[in-house]
Amino acid sequence: MTEAIISLETVNPIEFFGVNNSKFDILKRKFPLLKILSRGTQIKLAGQPEEVANAQLRISQVIKYLERNGHLSENYFAEILGDEDENSDFLKDEGSNDIIVFGPNGKVIRAKTQNQKMMANASEKNDVIFAVGPAGTGKTYTAVALAVRALKNKAVRKIILTRPAVEAGESLGFLPGDLKEKIDPYLRPLYDALDDMIPSDKLNYYMANRIIEIAPLAYMRGRTLDNAFIILDEAQNATDLQLKMFLTRIGASAKAIITGDLTQIDLPKNQKSGLIKATKILRNIQGIAYIQLDEADVVRHRLVKQIIRAYDKDQEQEEQLENENREAYRRLKEKKD
Repeated sequence: MTEAIISLETVNPIEFFGVNNSKFDILKRKFPLLKILSRGTQIKLAGQPEEVANAQLRISQVIKYLERNGHLSENYFAEILGDEDENSDFLKDEGSNDIIVFGPNGKVIRAKTQNQKMMANASEKNDVIFAVGPAGTGKTYTAVALAVRALKNKAVRKIILTRPAVEAGESLGFLPGDLKEKIDPYLRPLYDALDDMIPSDKLNYYMANRIIEIAPLAYMRGRTLDNAFIILDEAQNATDLQLKMFLTRIGASAKAIITGDLTQIDLPKNQKSGLIKATKILRNIQGIAYIQLDEADVVRHRLVKQIIRAYDKDQEQEEQLENENREAYRRLKEKKD
């Protein structure tokens, strides 16, 4: 006879035991040969060594899932405990290095494309990552998932998400509300990504306690961002000085991901995107990684790939026509001279 005690101090006991002990009853049915008792935040197992070891393994997987996710349905609870089936979805997920983090209600957030996987791998080895590519390639979503994972794993103490508040054909002045209400629409994609990855009550707690901050890029000036995972989104709309300011805010124990789409620059015509210069002069510095995403990484509607392809083709034709006109003007000028 072997005995073992398992602590539930790192998870919500109600989520583990279920309402009216519904999940605990499932646990006892799954291991009928064991004597299983609950004492506050502890579970006591008694029985044959092989049975106890198997139950410990399965319960530890449940605890690990709850630590990351915070919630677990009864069906998924039963699946994790299952019959020693190594082909269960949960065990396959646990062994997959494509998974970045688990979201609410068992949602799996994974790197879906080769370049997204490169982003995830690069974040393990580098402190600064530039992820550049067209719309729909998962730059922001993957970056936020990596930040949430780092926070859940206690690799950082906070997440800071920022964007340049640049008008994309619309004027901030005509939007209703105070400054925060005017800027929030620009930051909405960051909120949407967080909603997919963190339960709403926990997200509200993180936001209220400034464990997760979402703010315009201008608010970063003068700060030192340490023990944080920092994401600068839509960096193509940051000027050279703004991007330099952001990069020099990074503290000794911080990580940063800079995402942008060089085909969607909304800066005034007399201002150049700082992202173009940064990716050029910082590319070969050790500790800084550069990931180029393309249409093969698009994970939105199937038509998005074709739309990107059509715009790229049109831009190439416009550039070719502009070069031809410039050459024709040069020849005409030479002829006059």
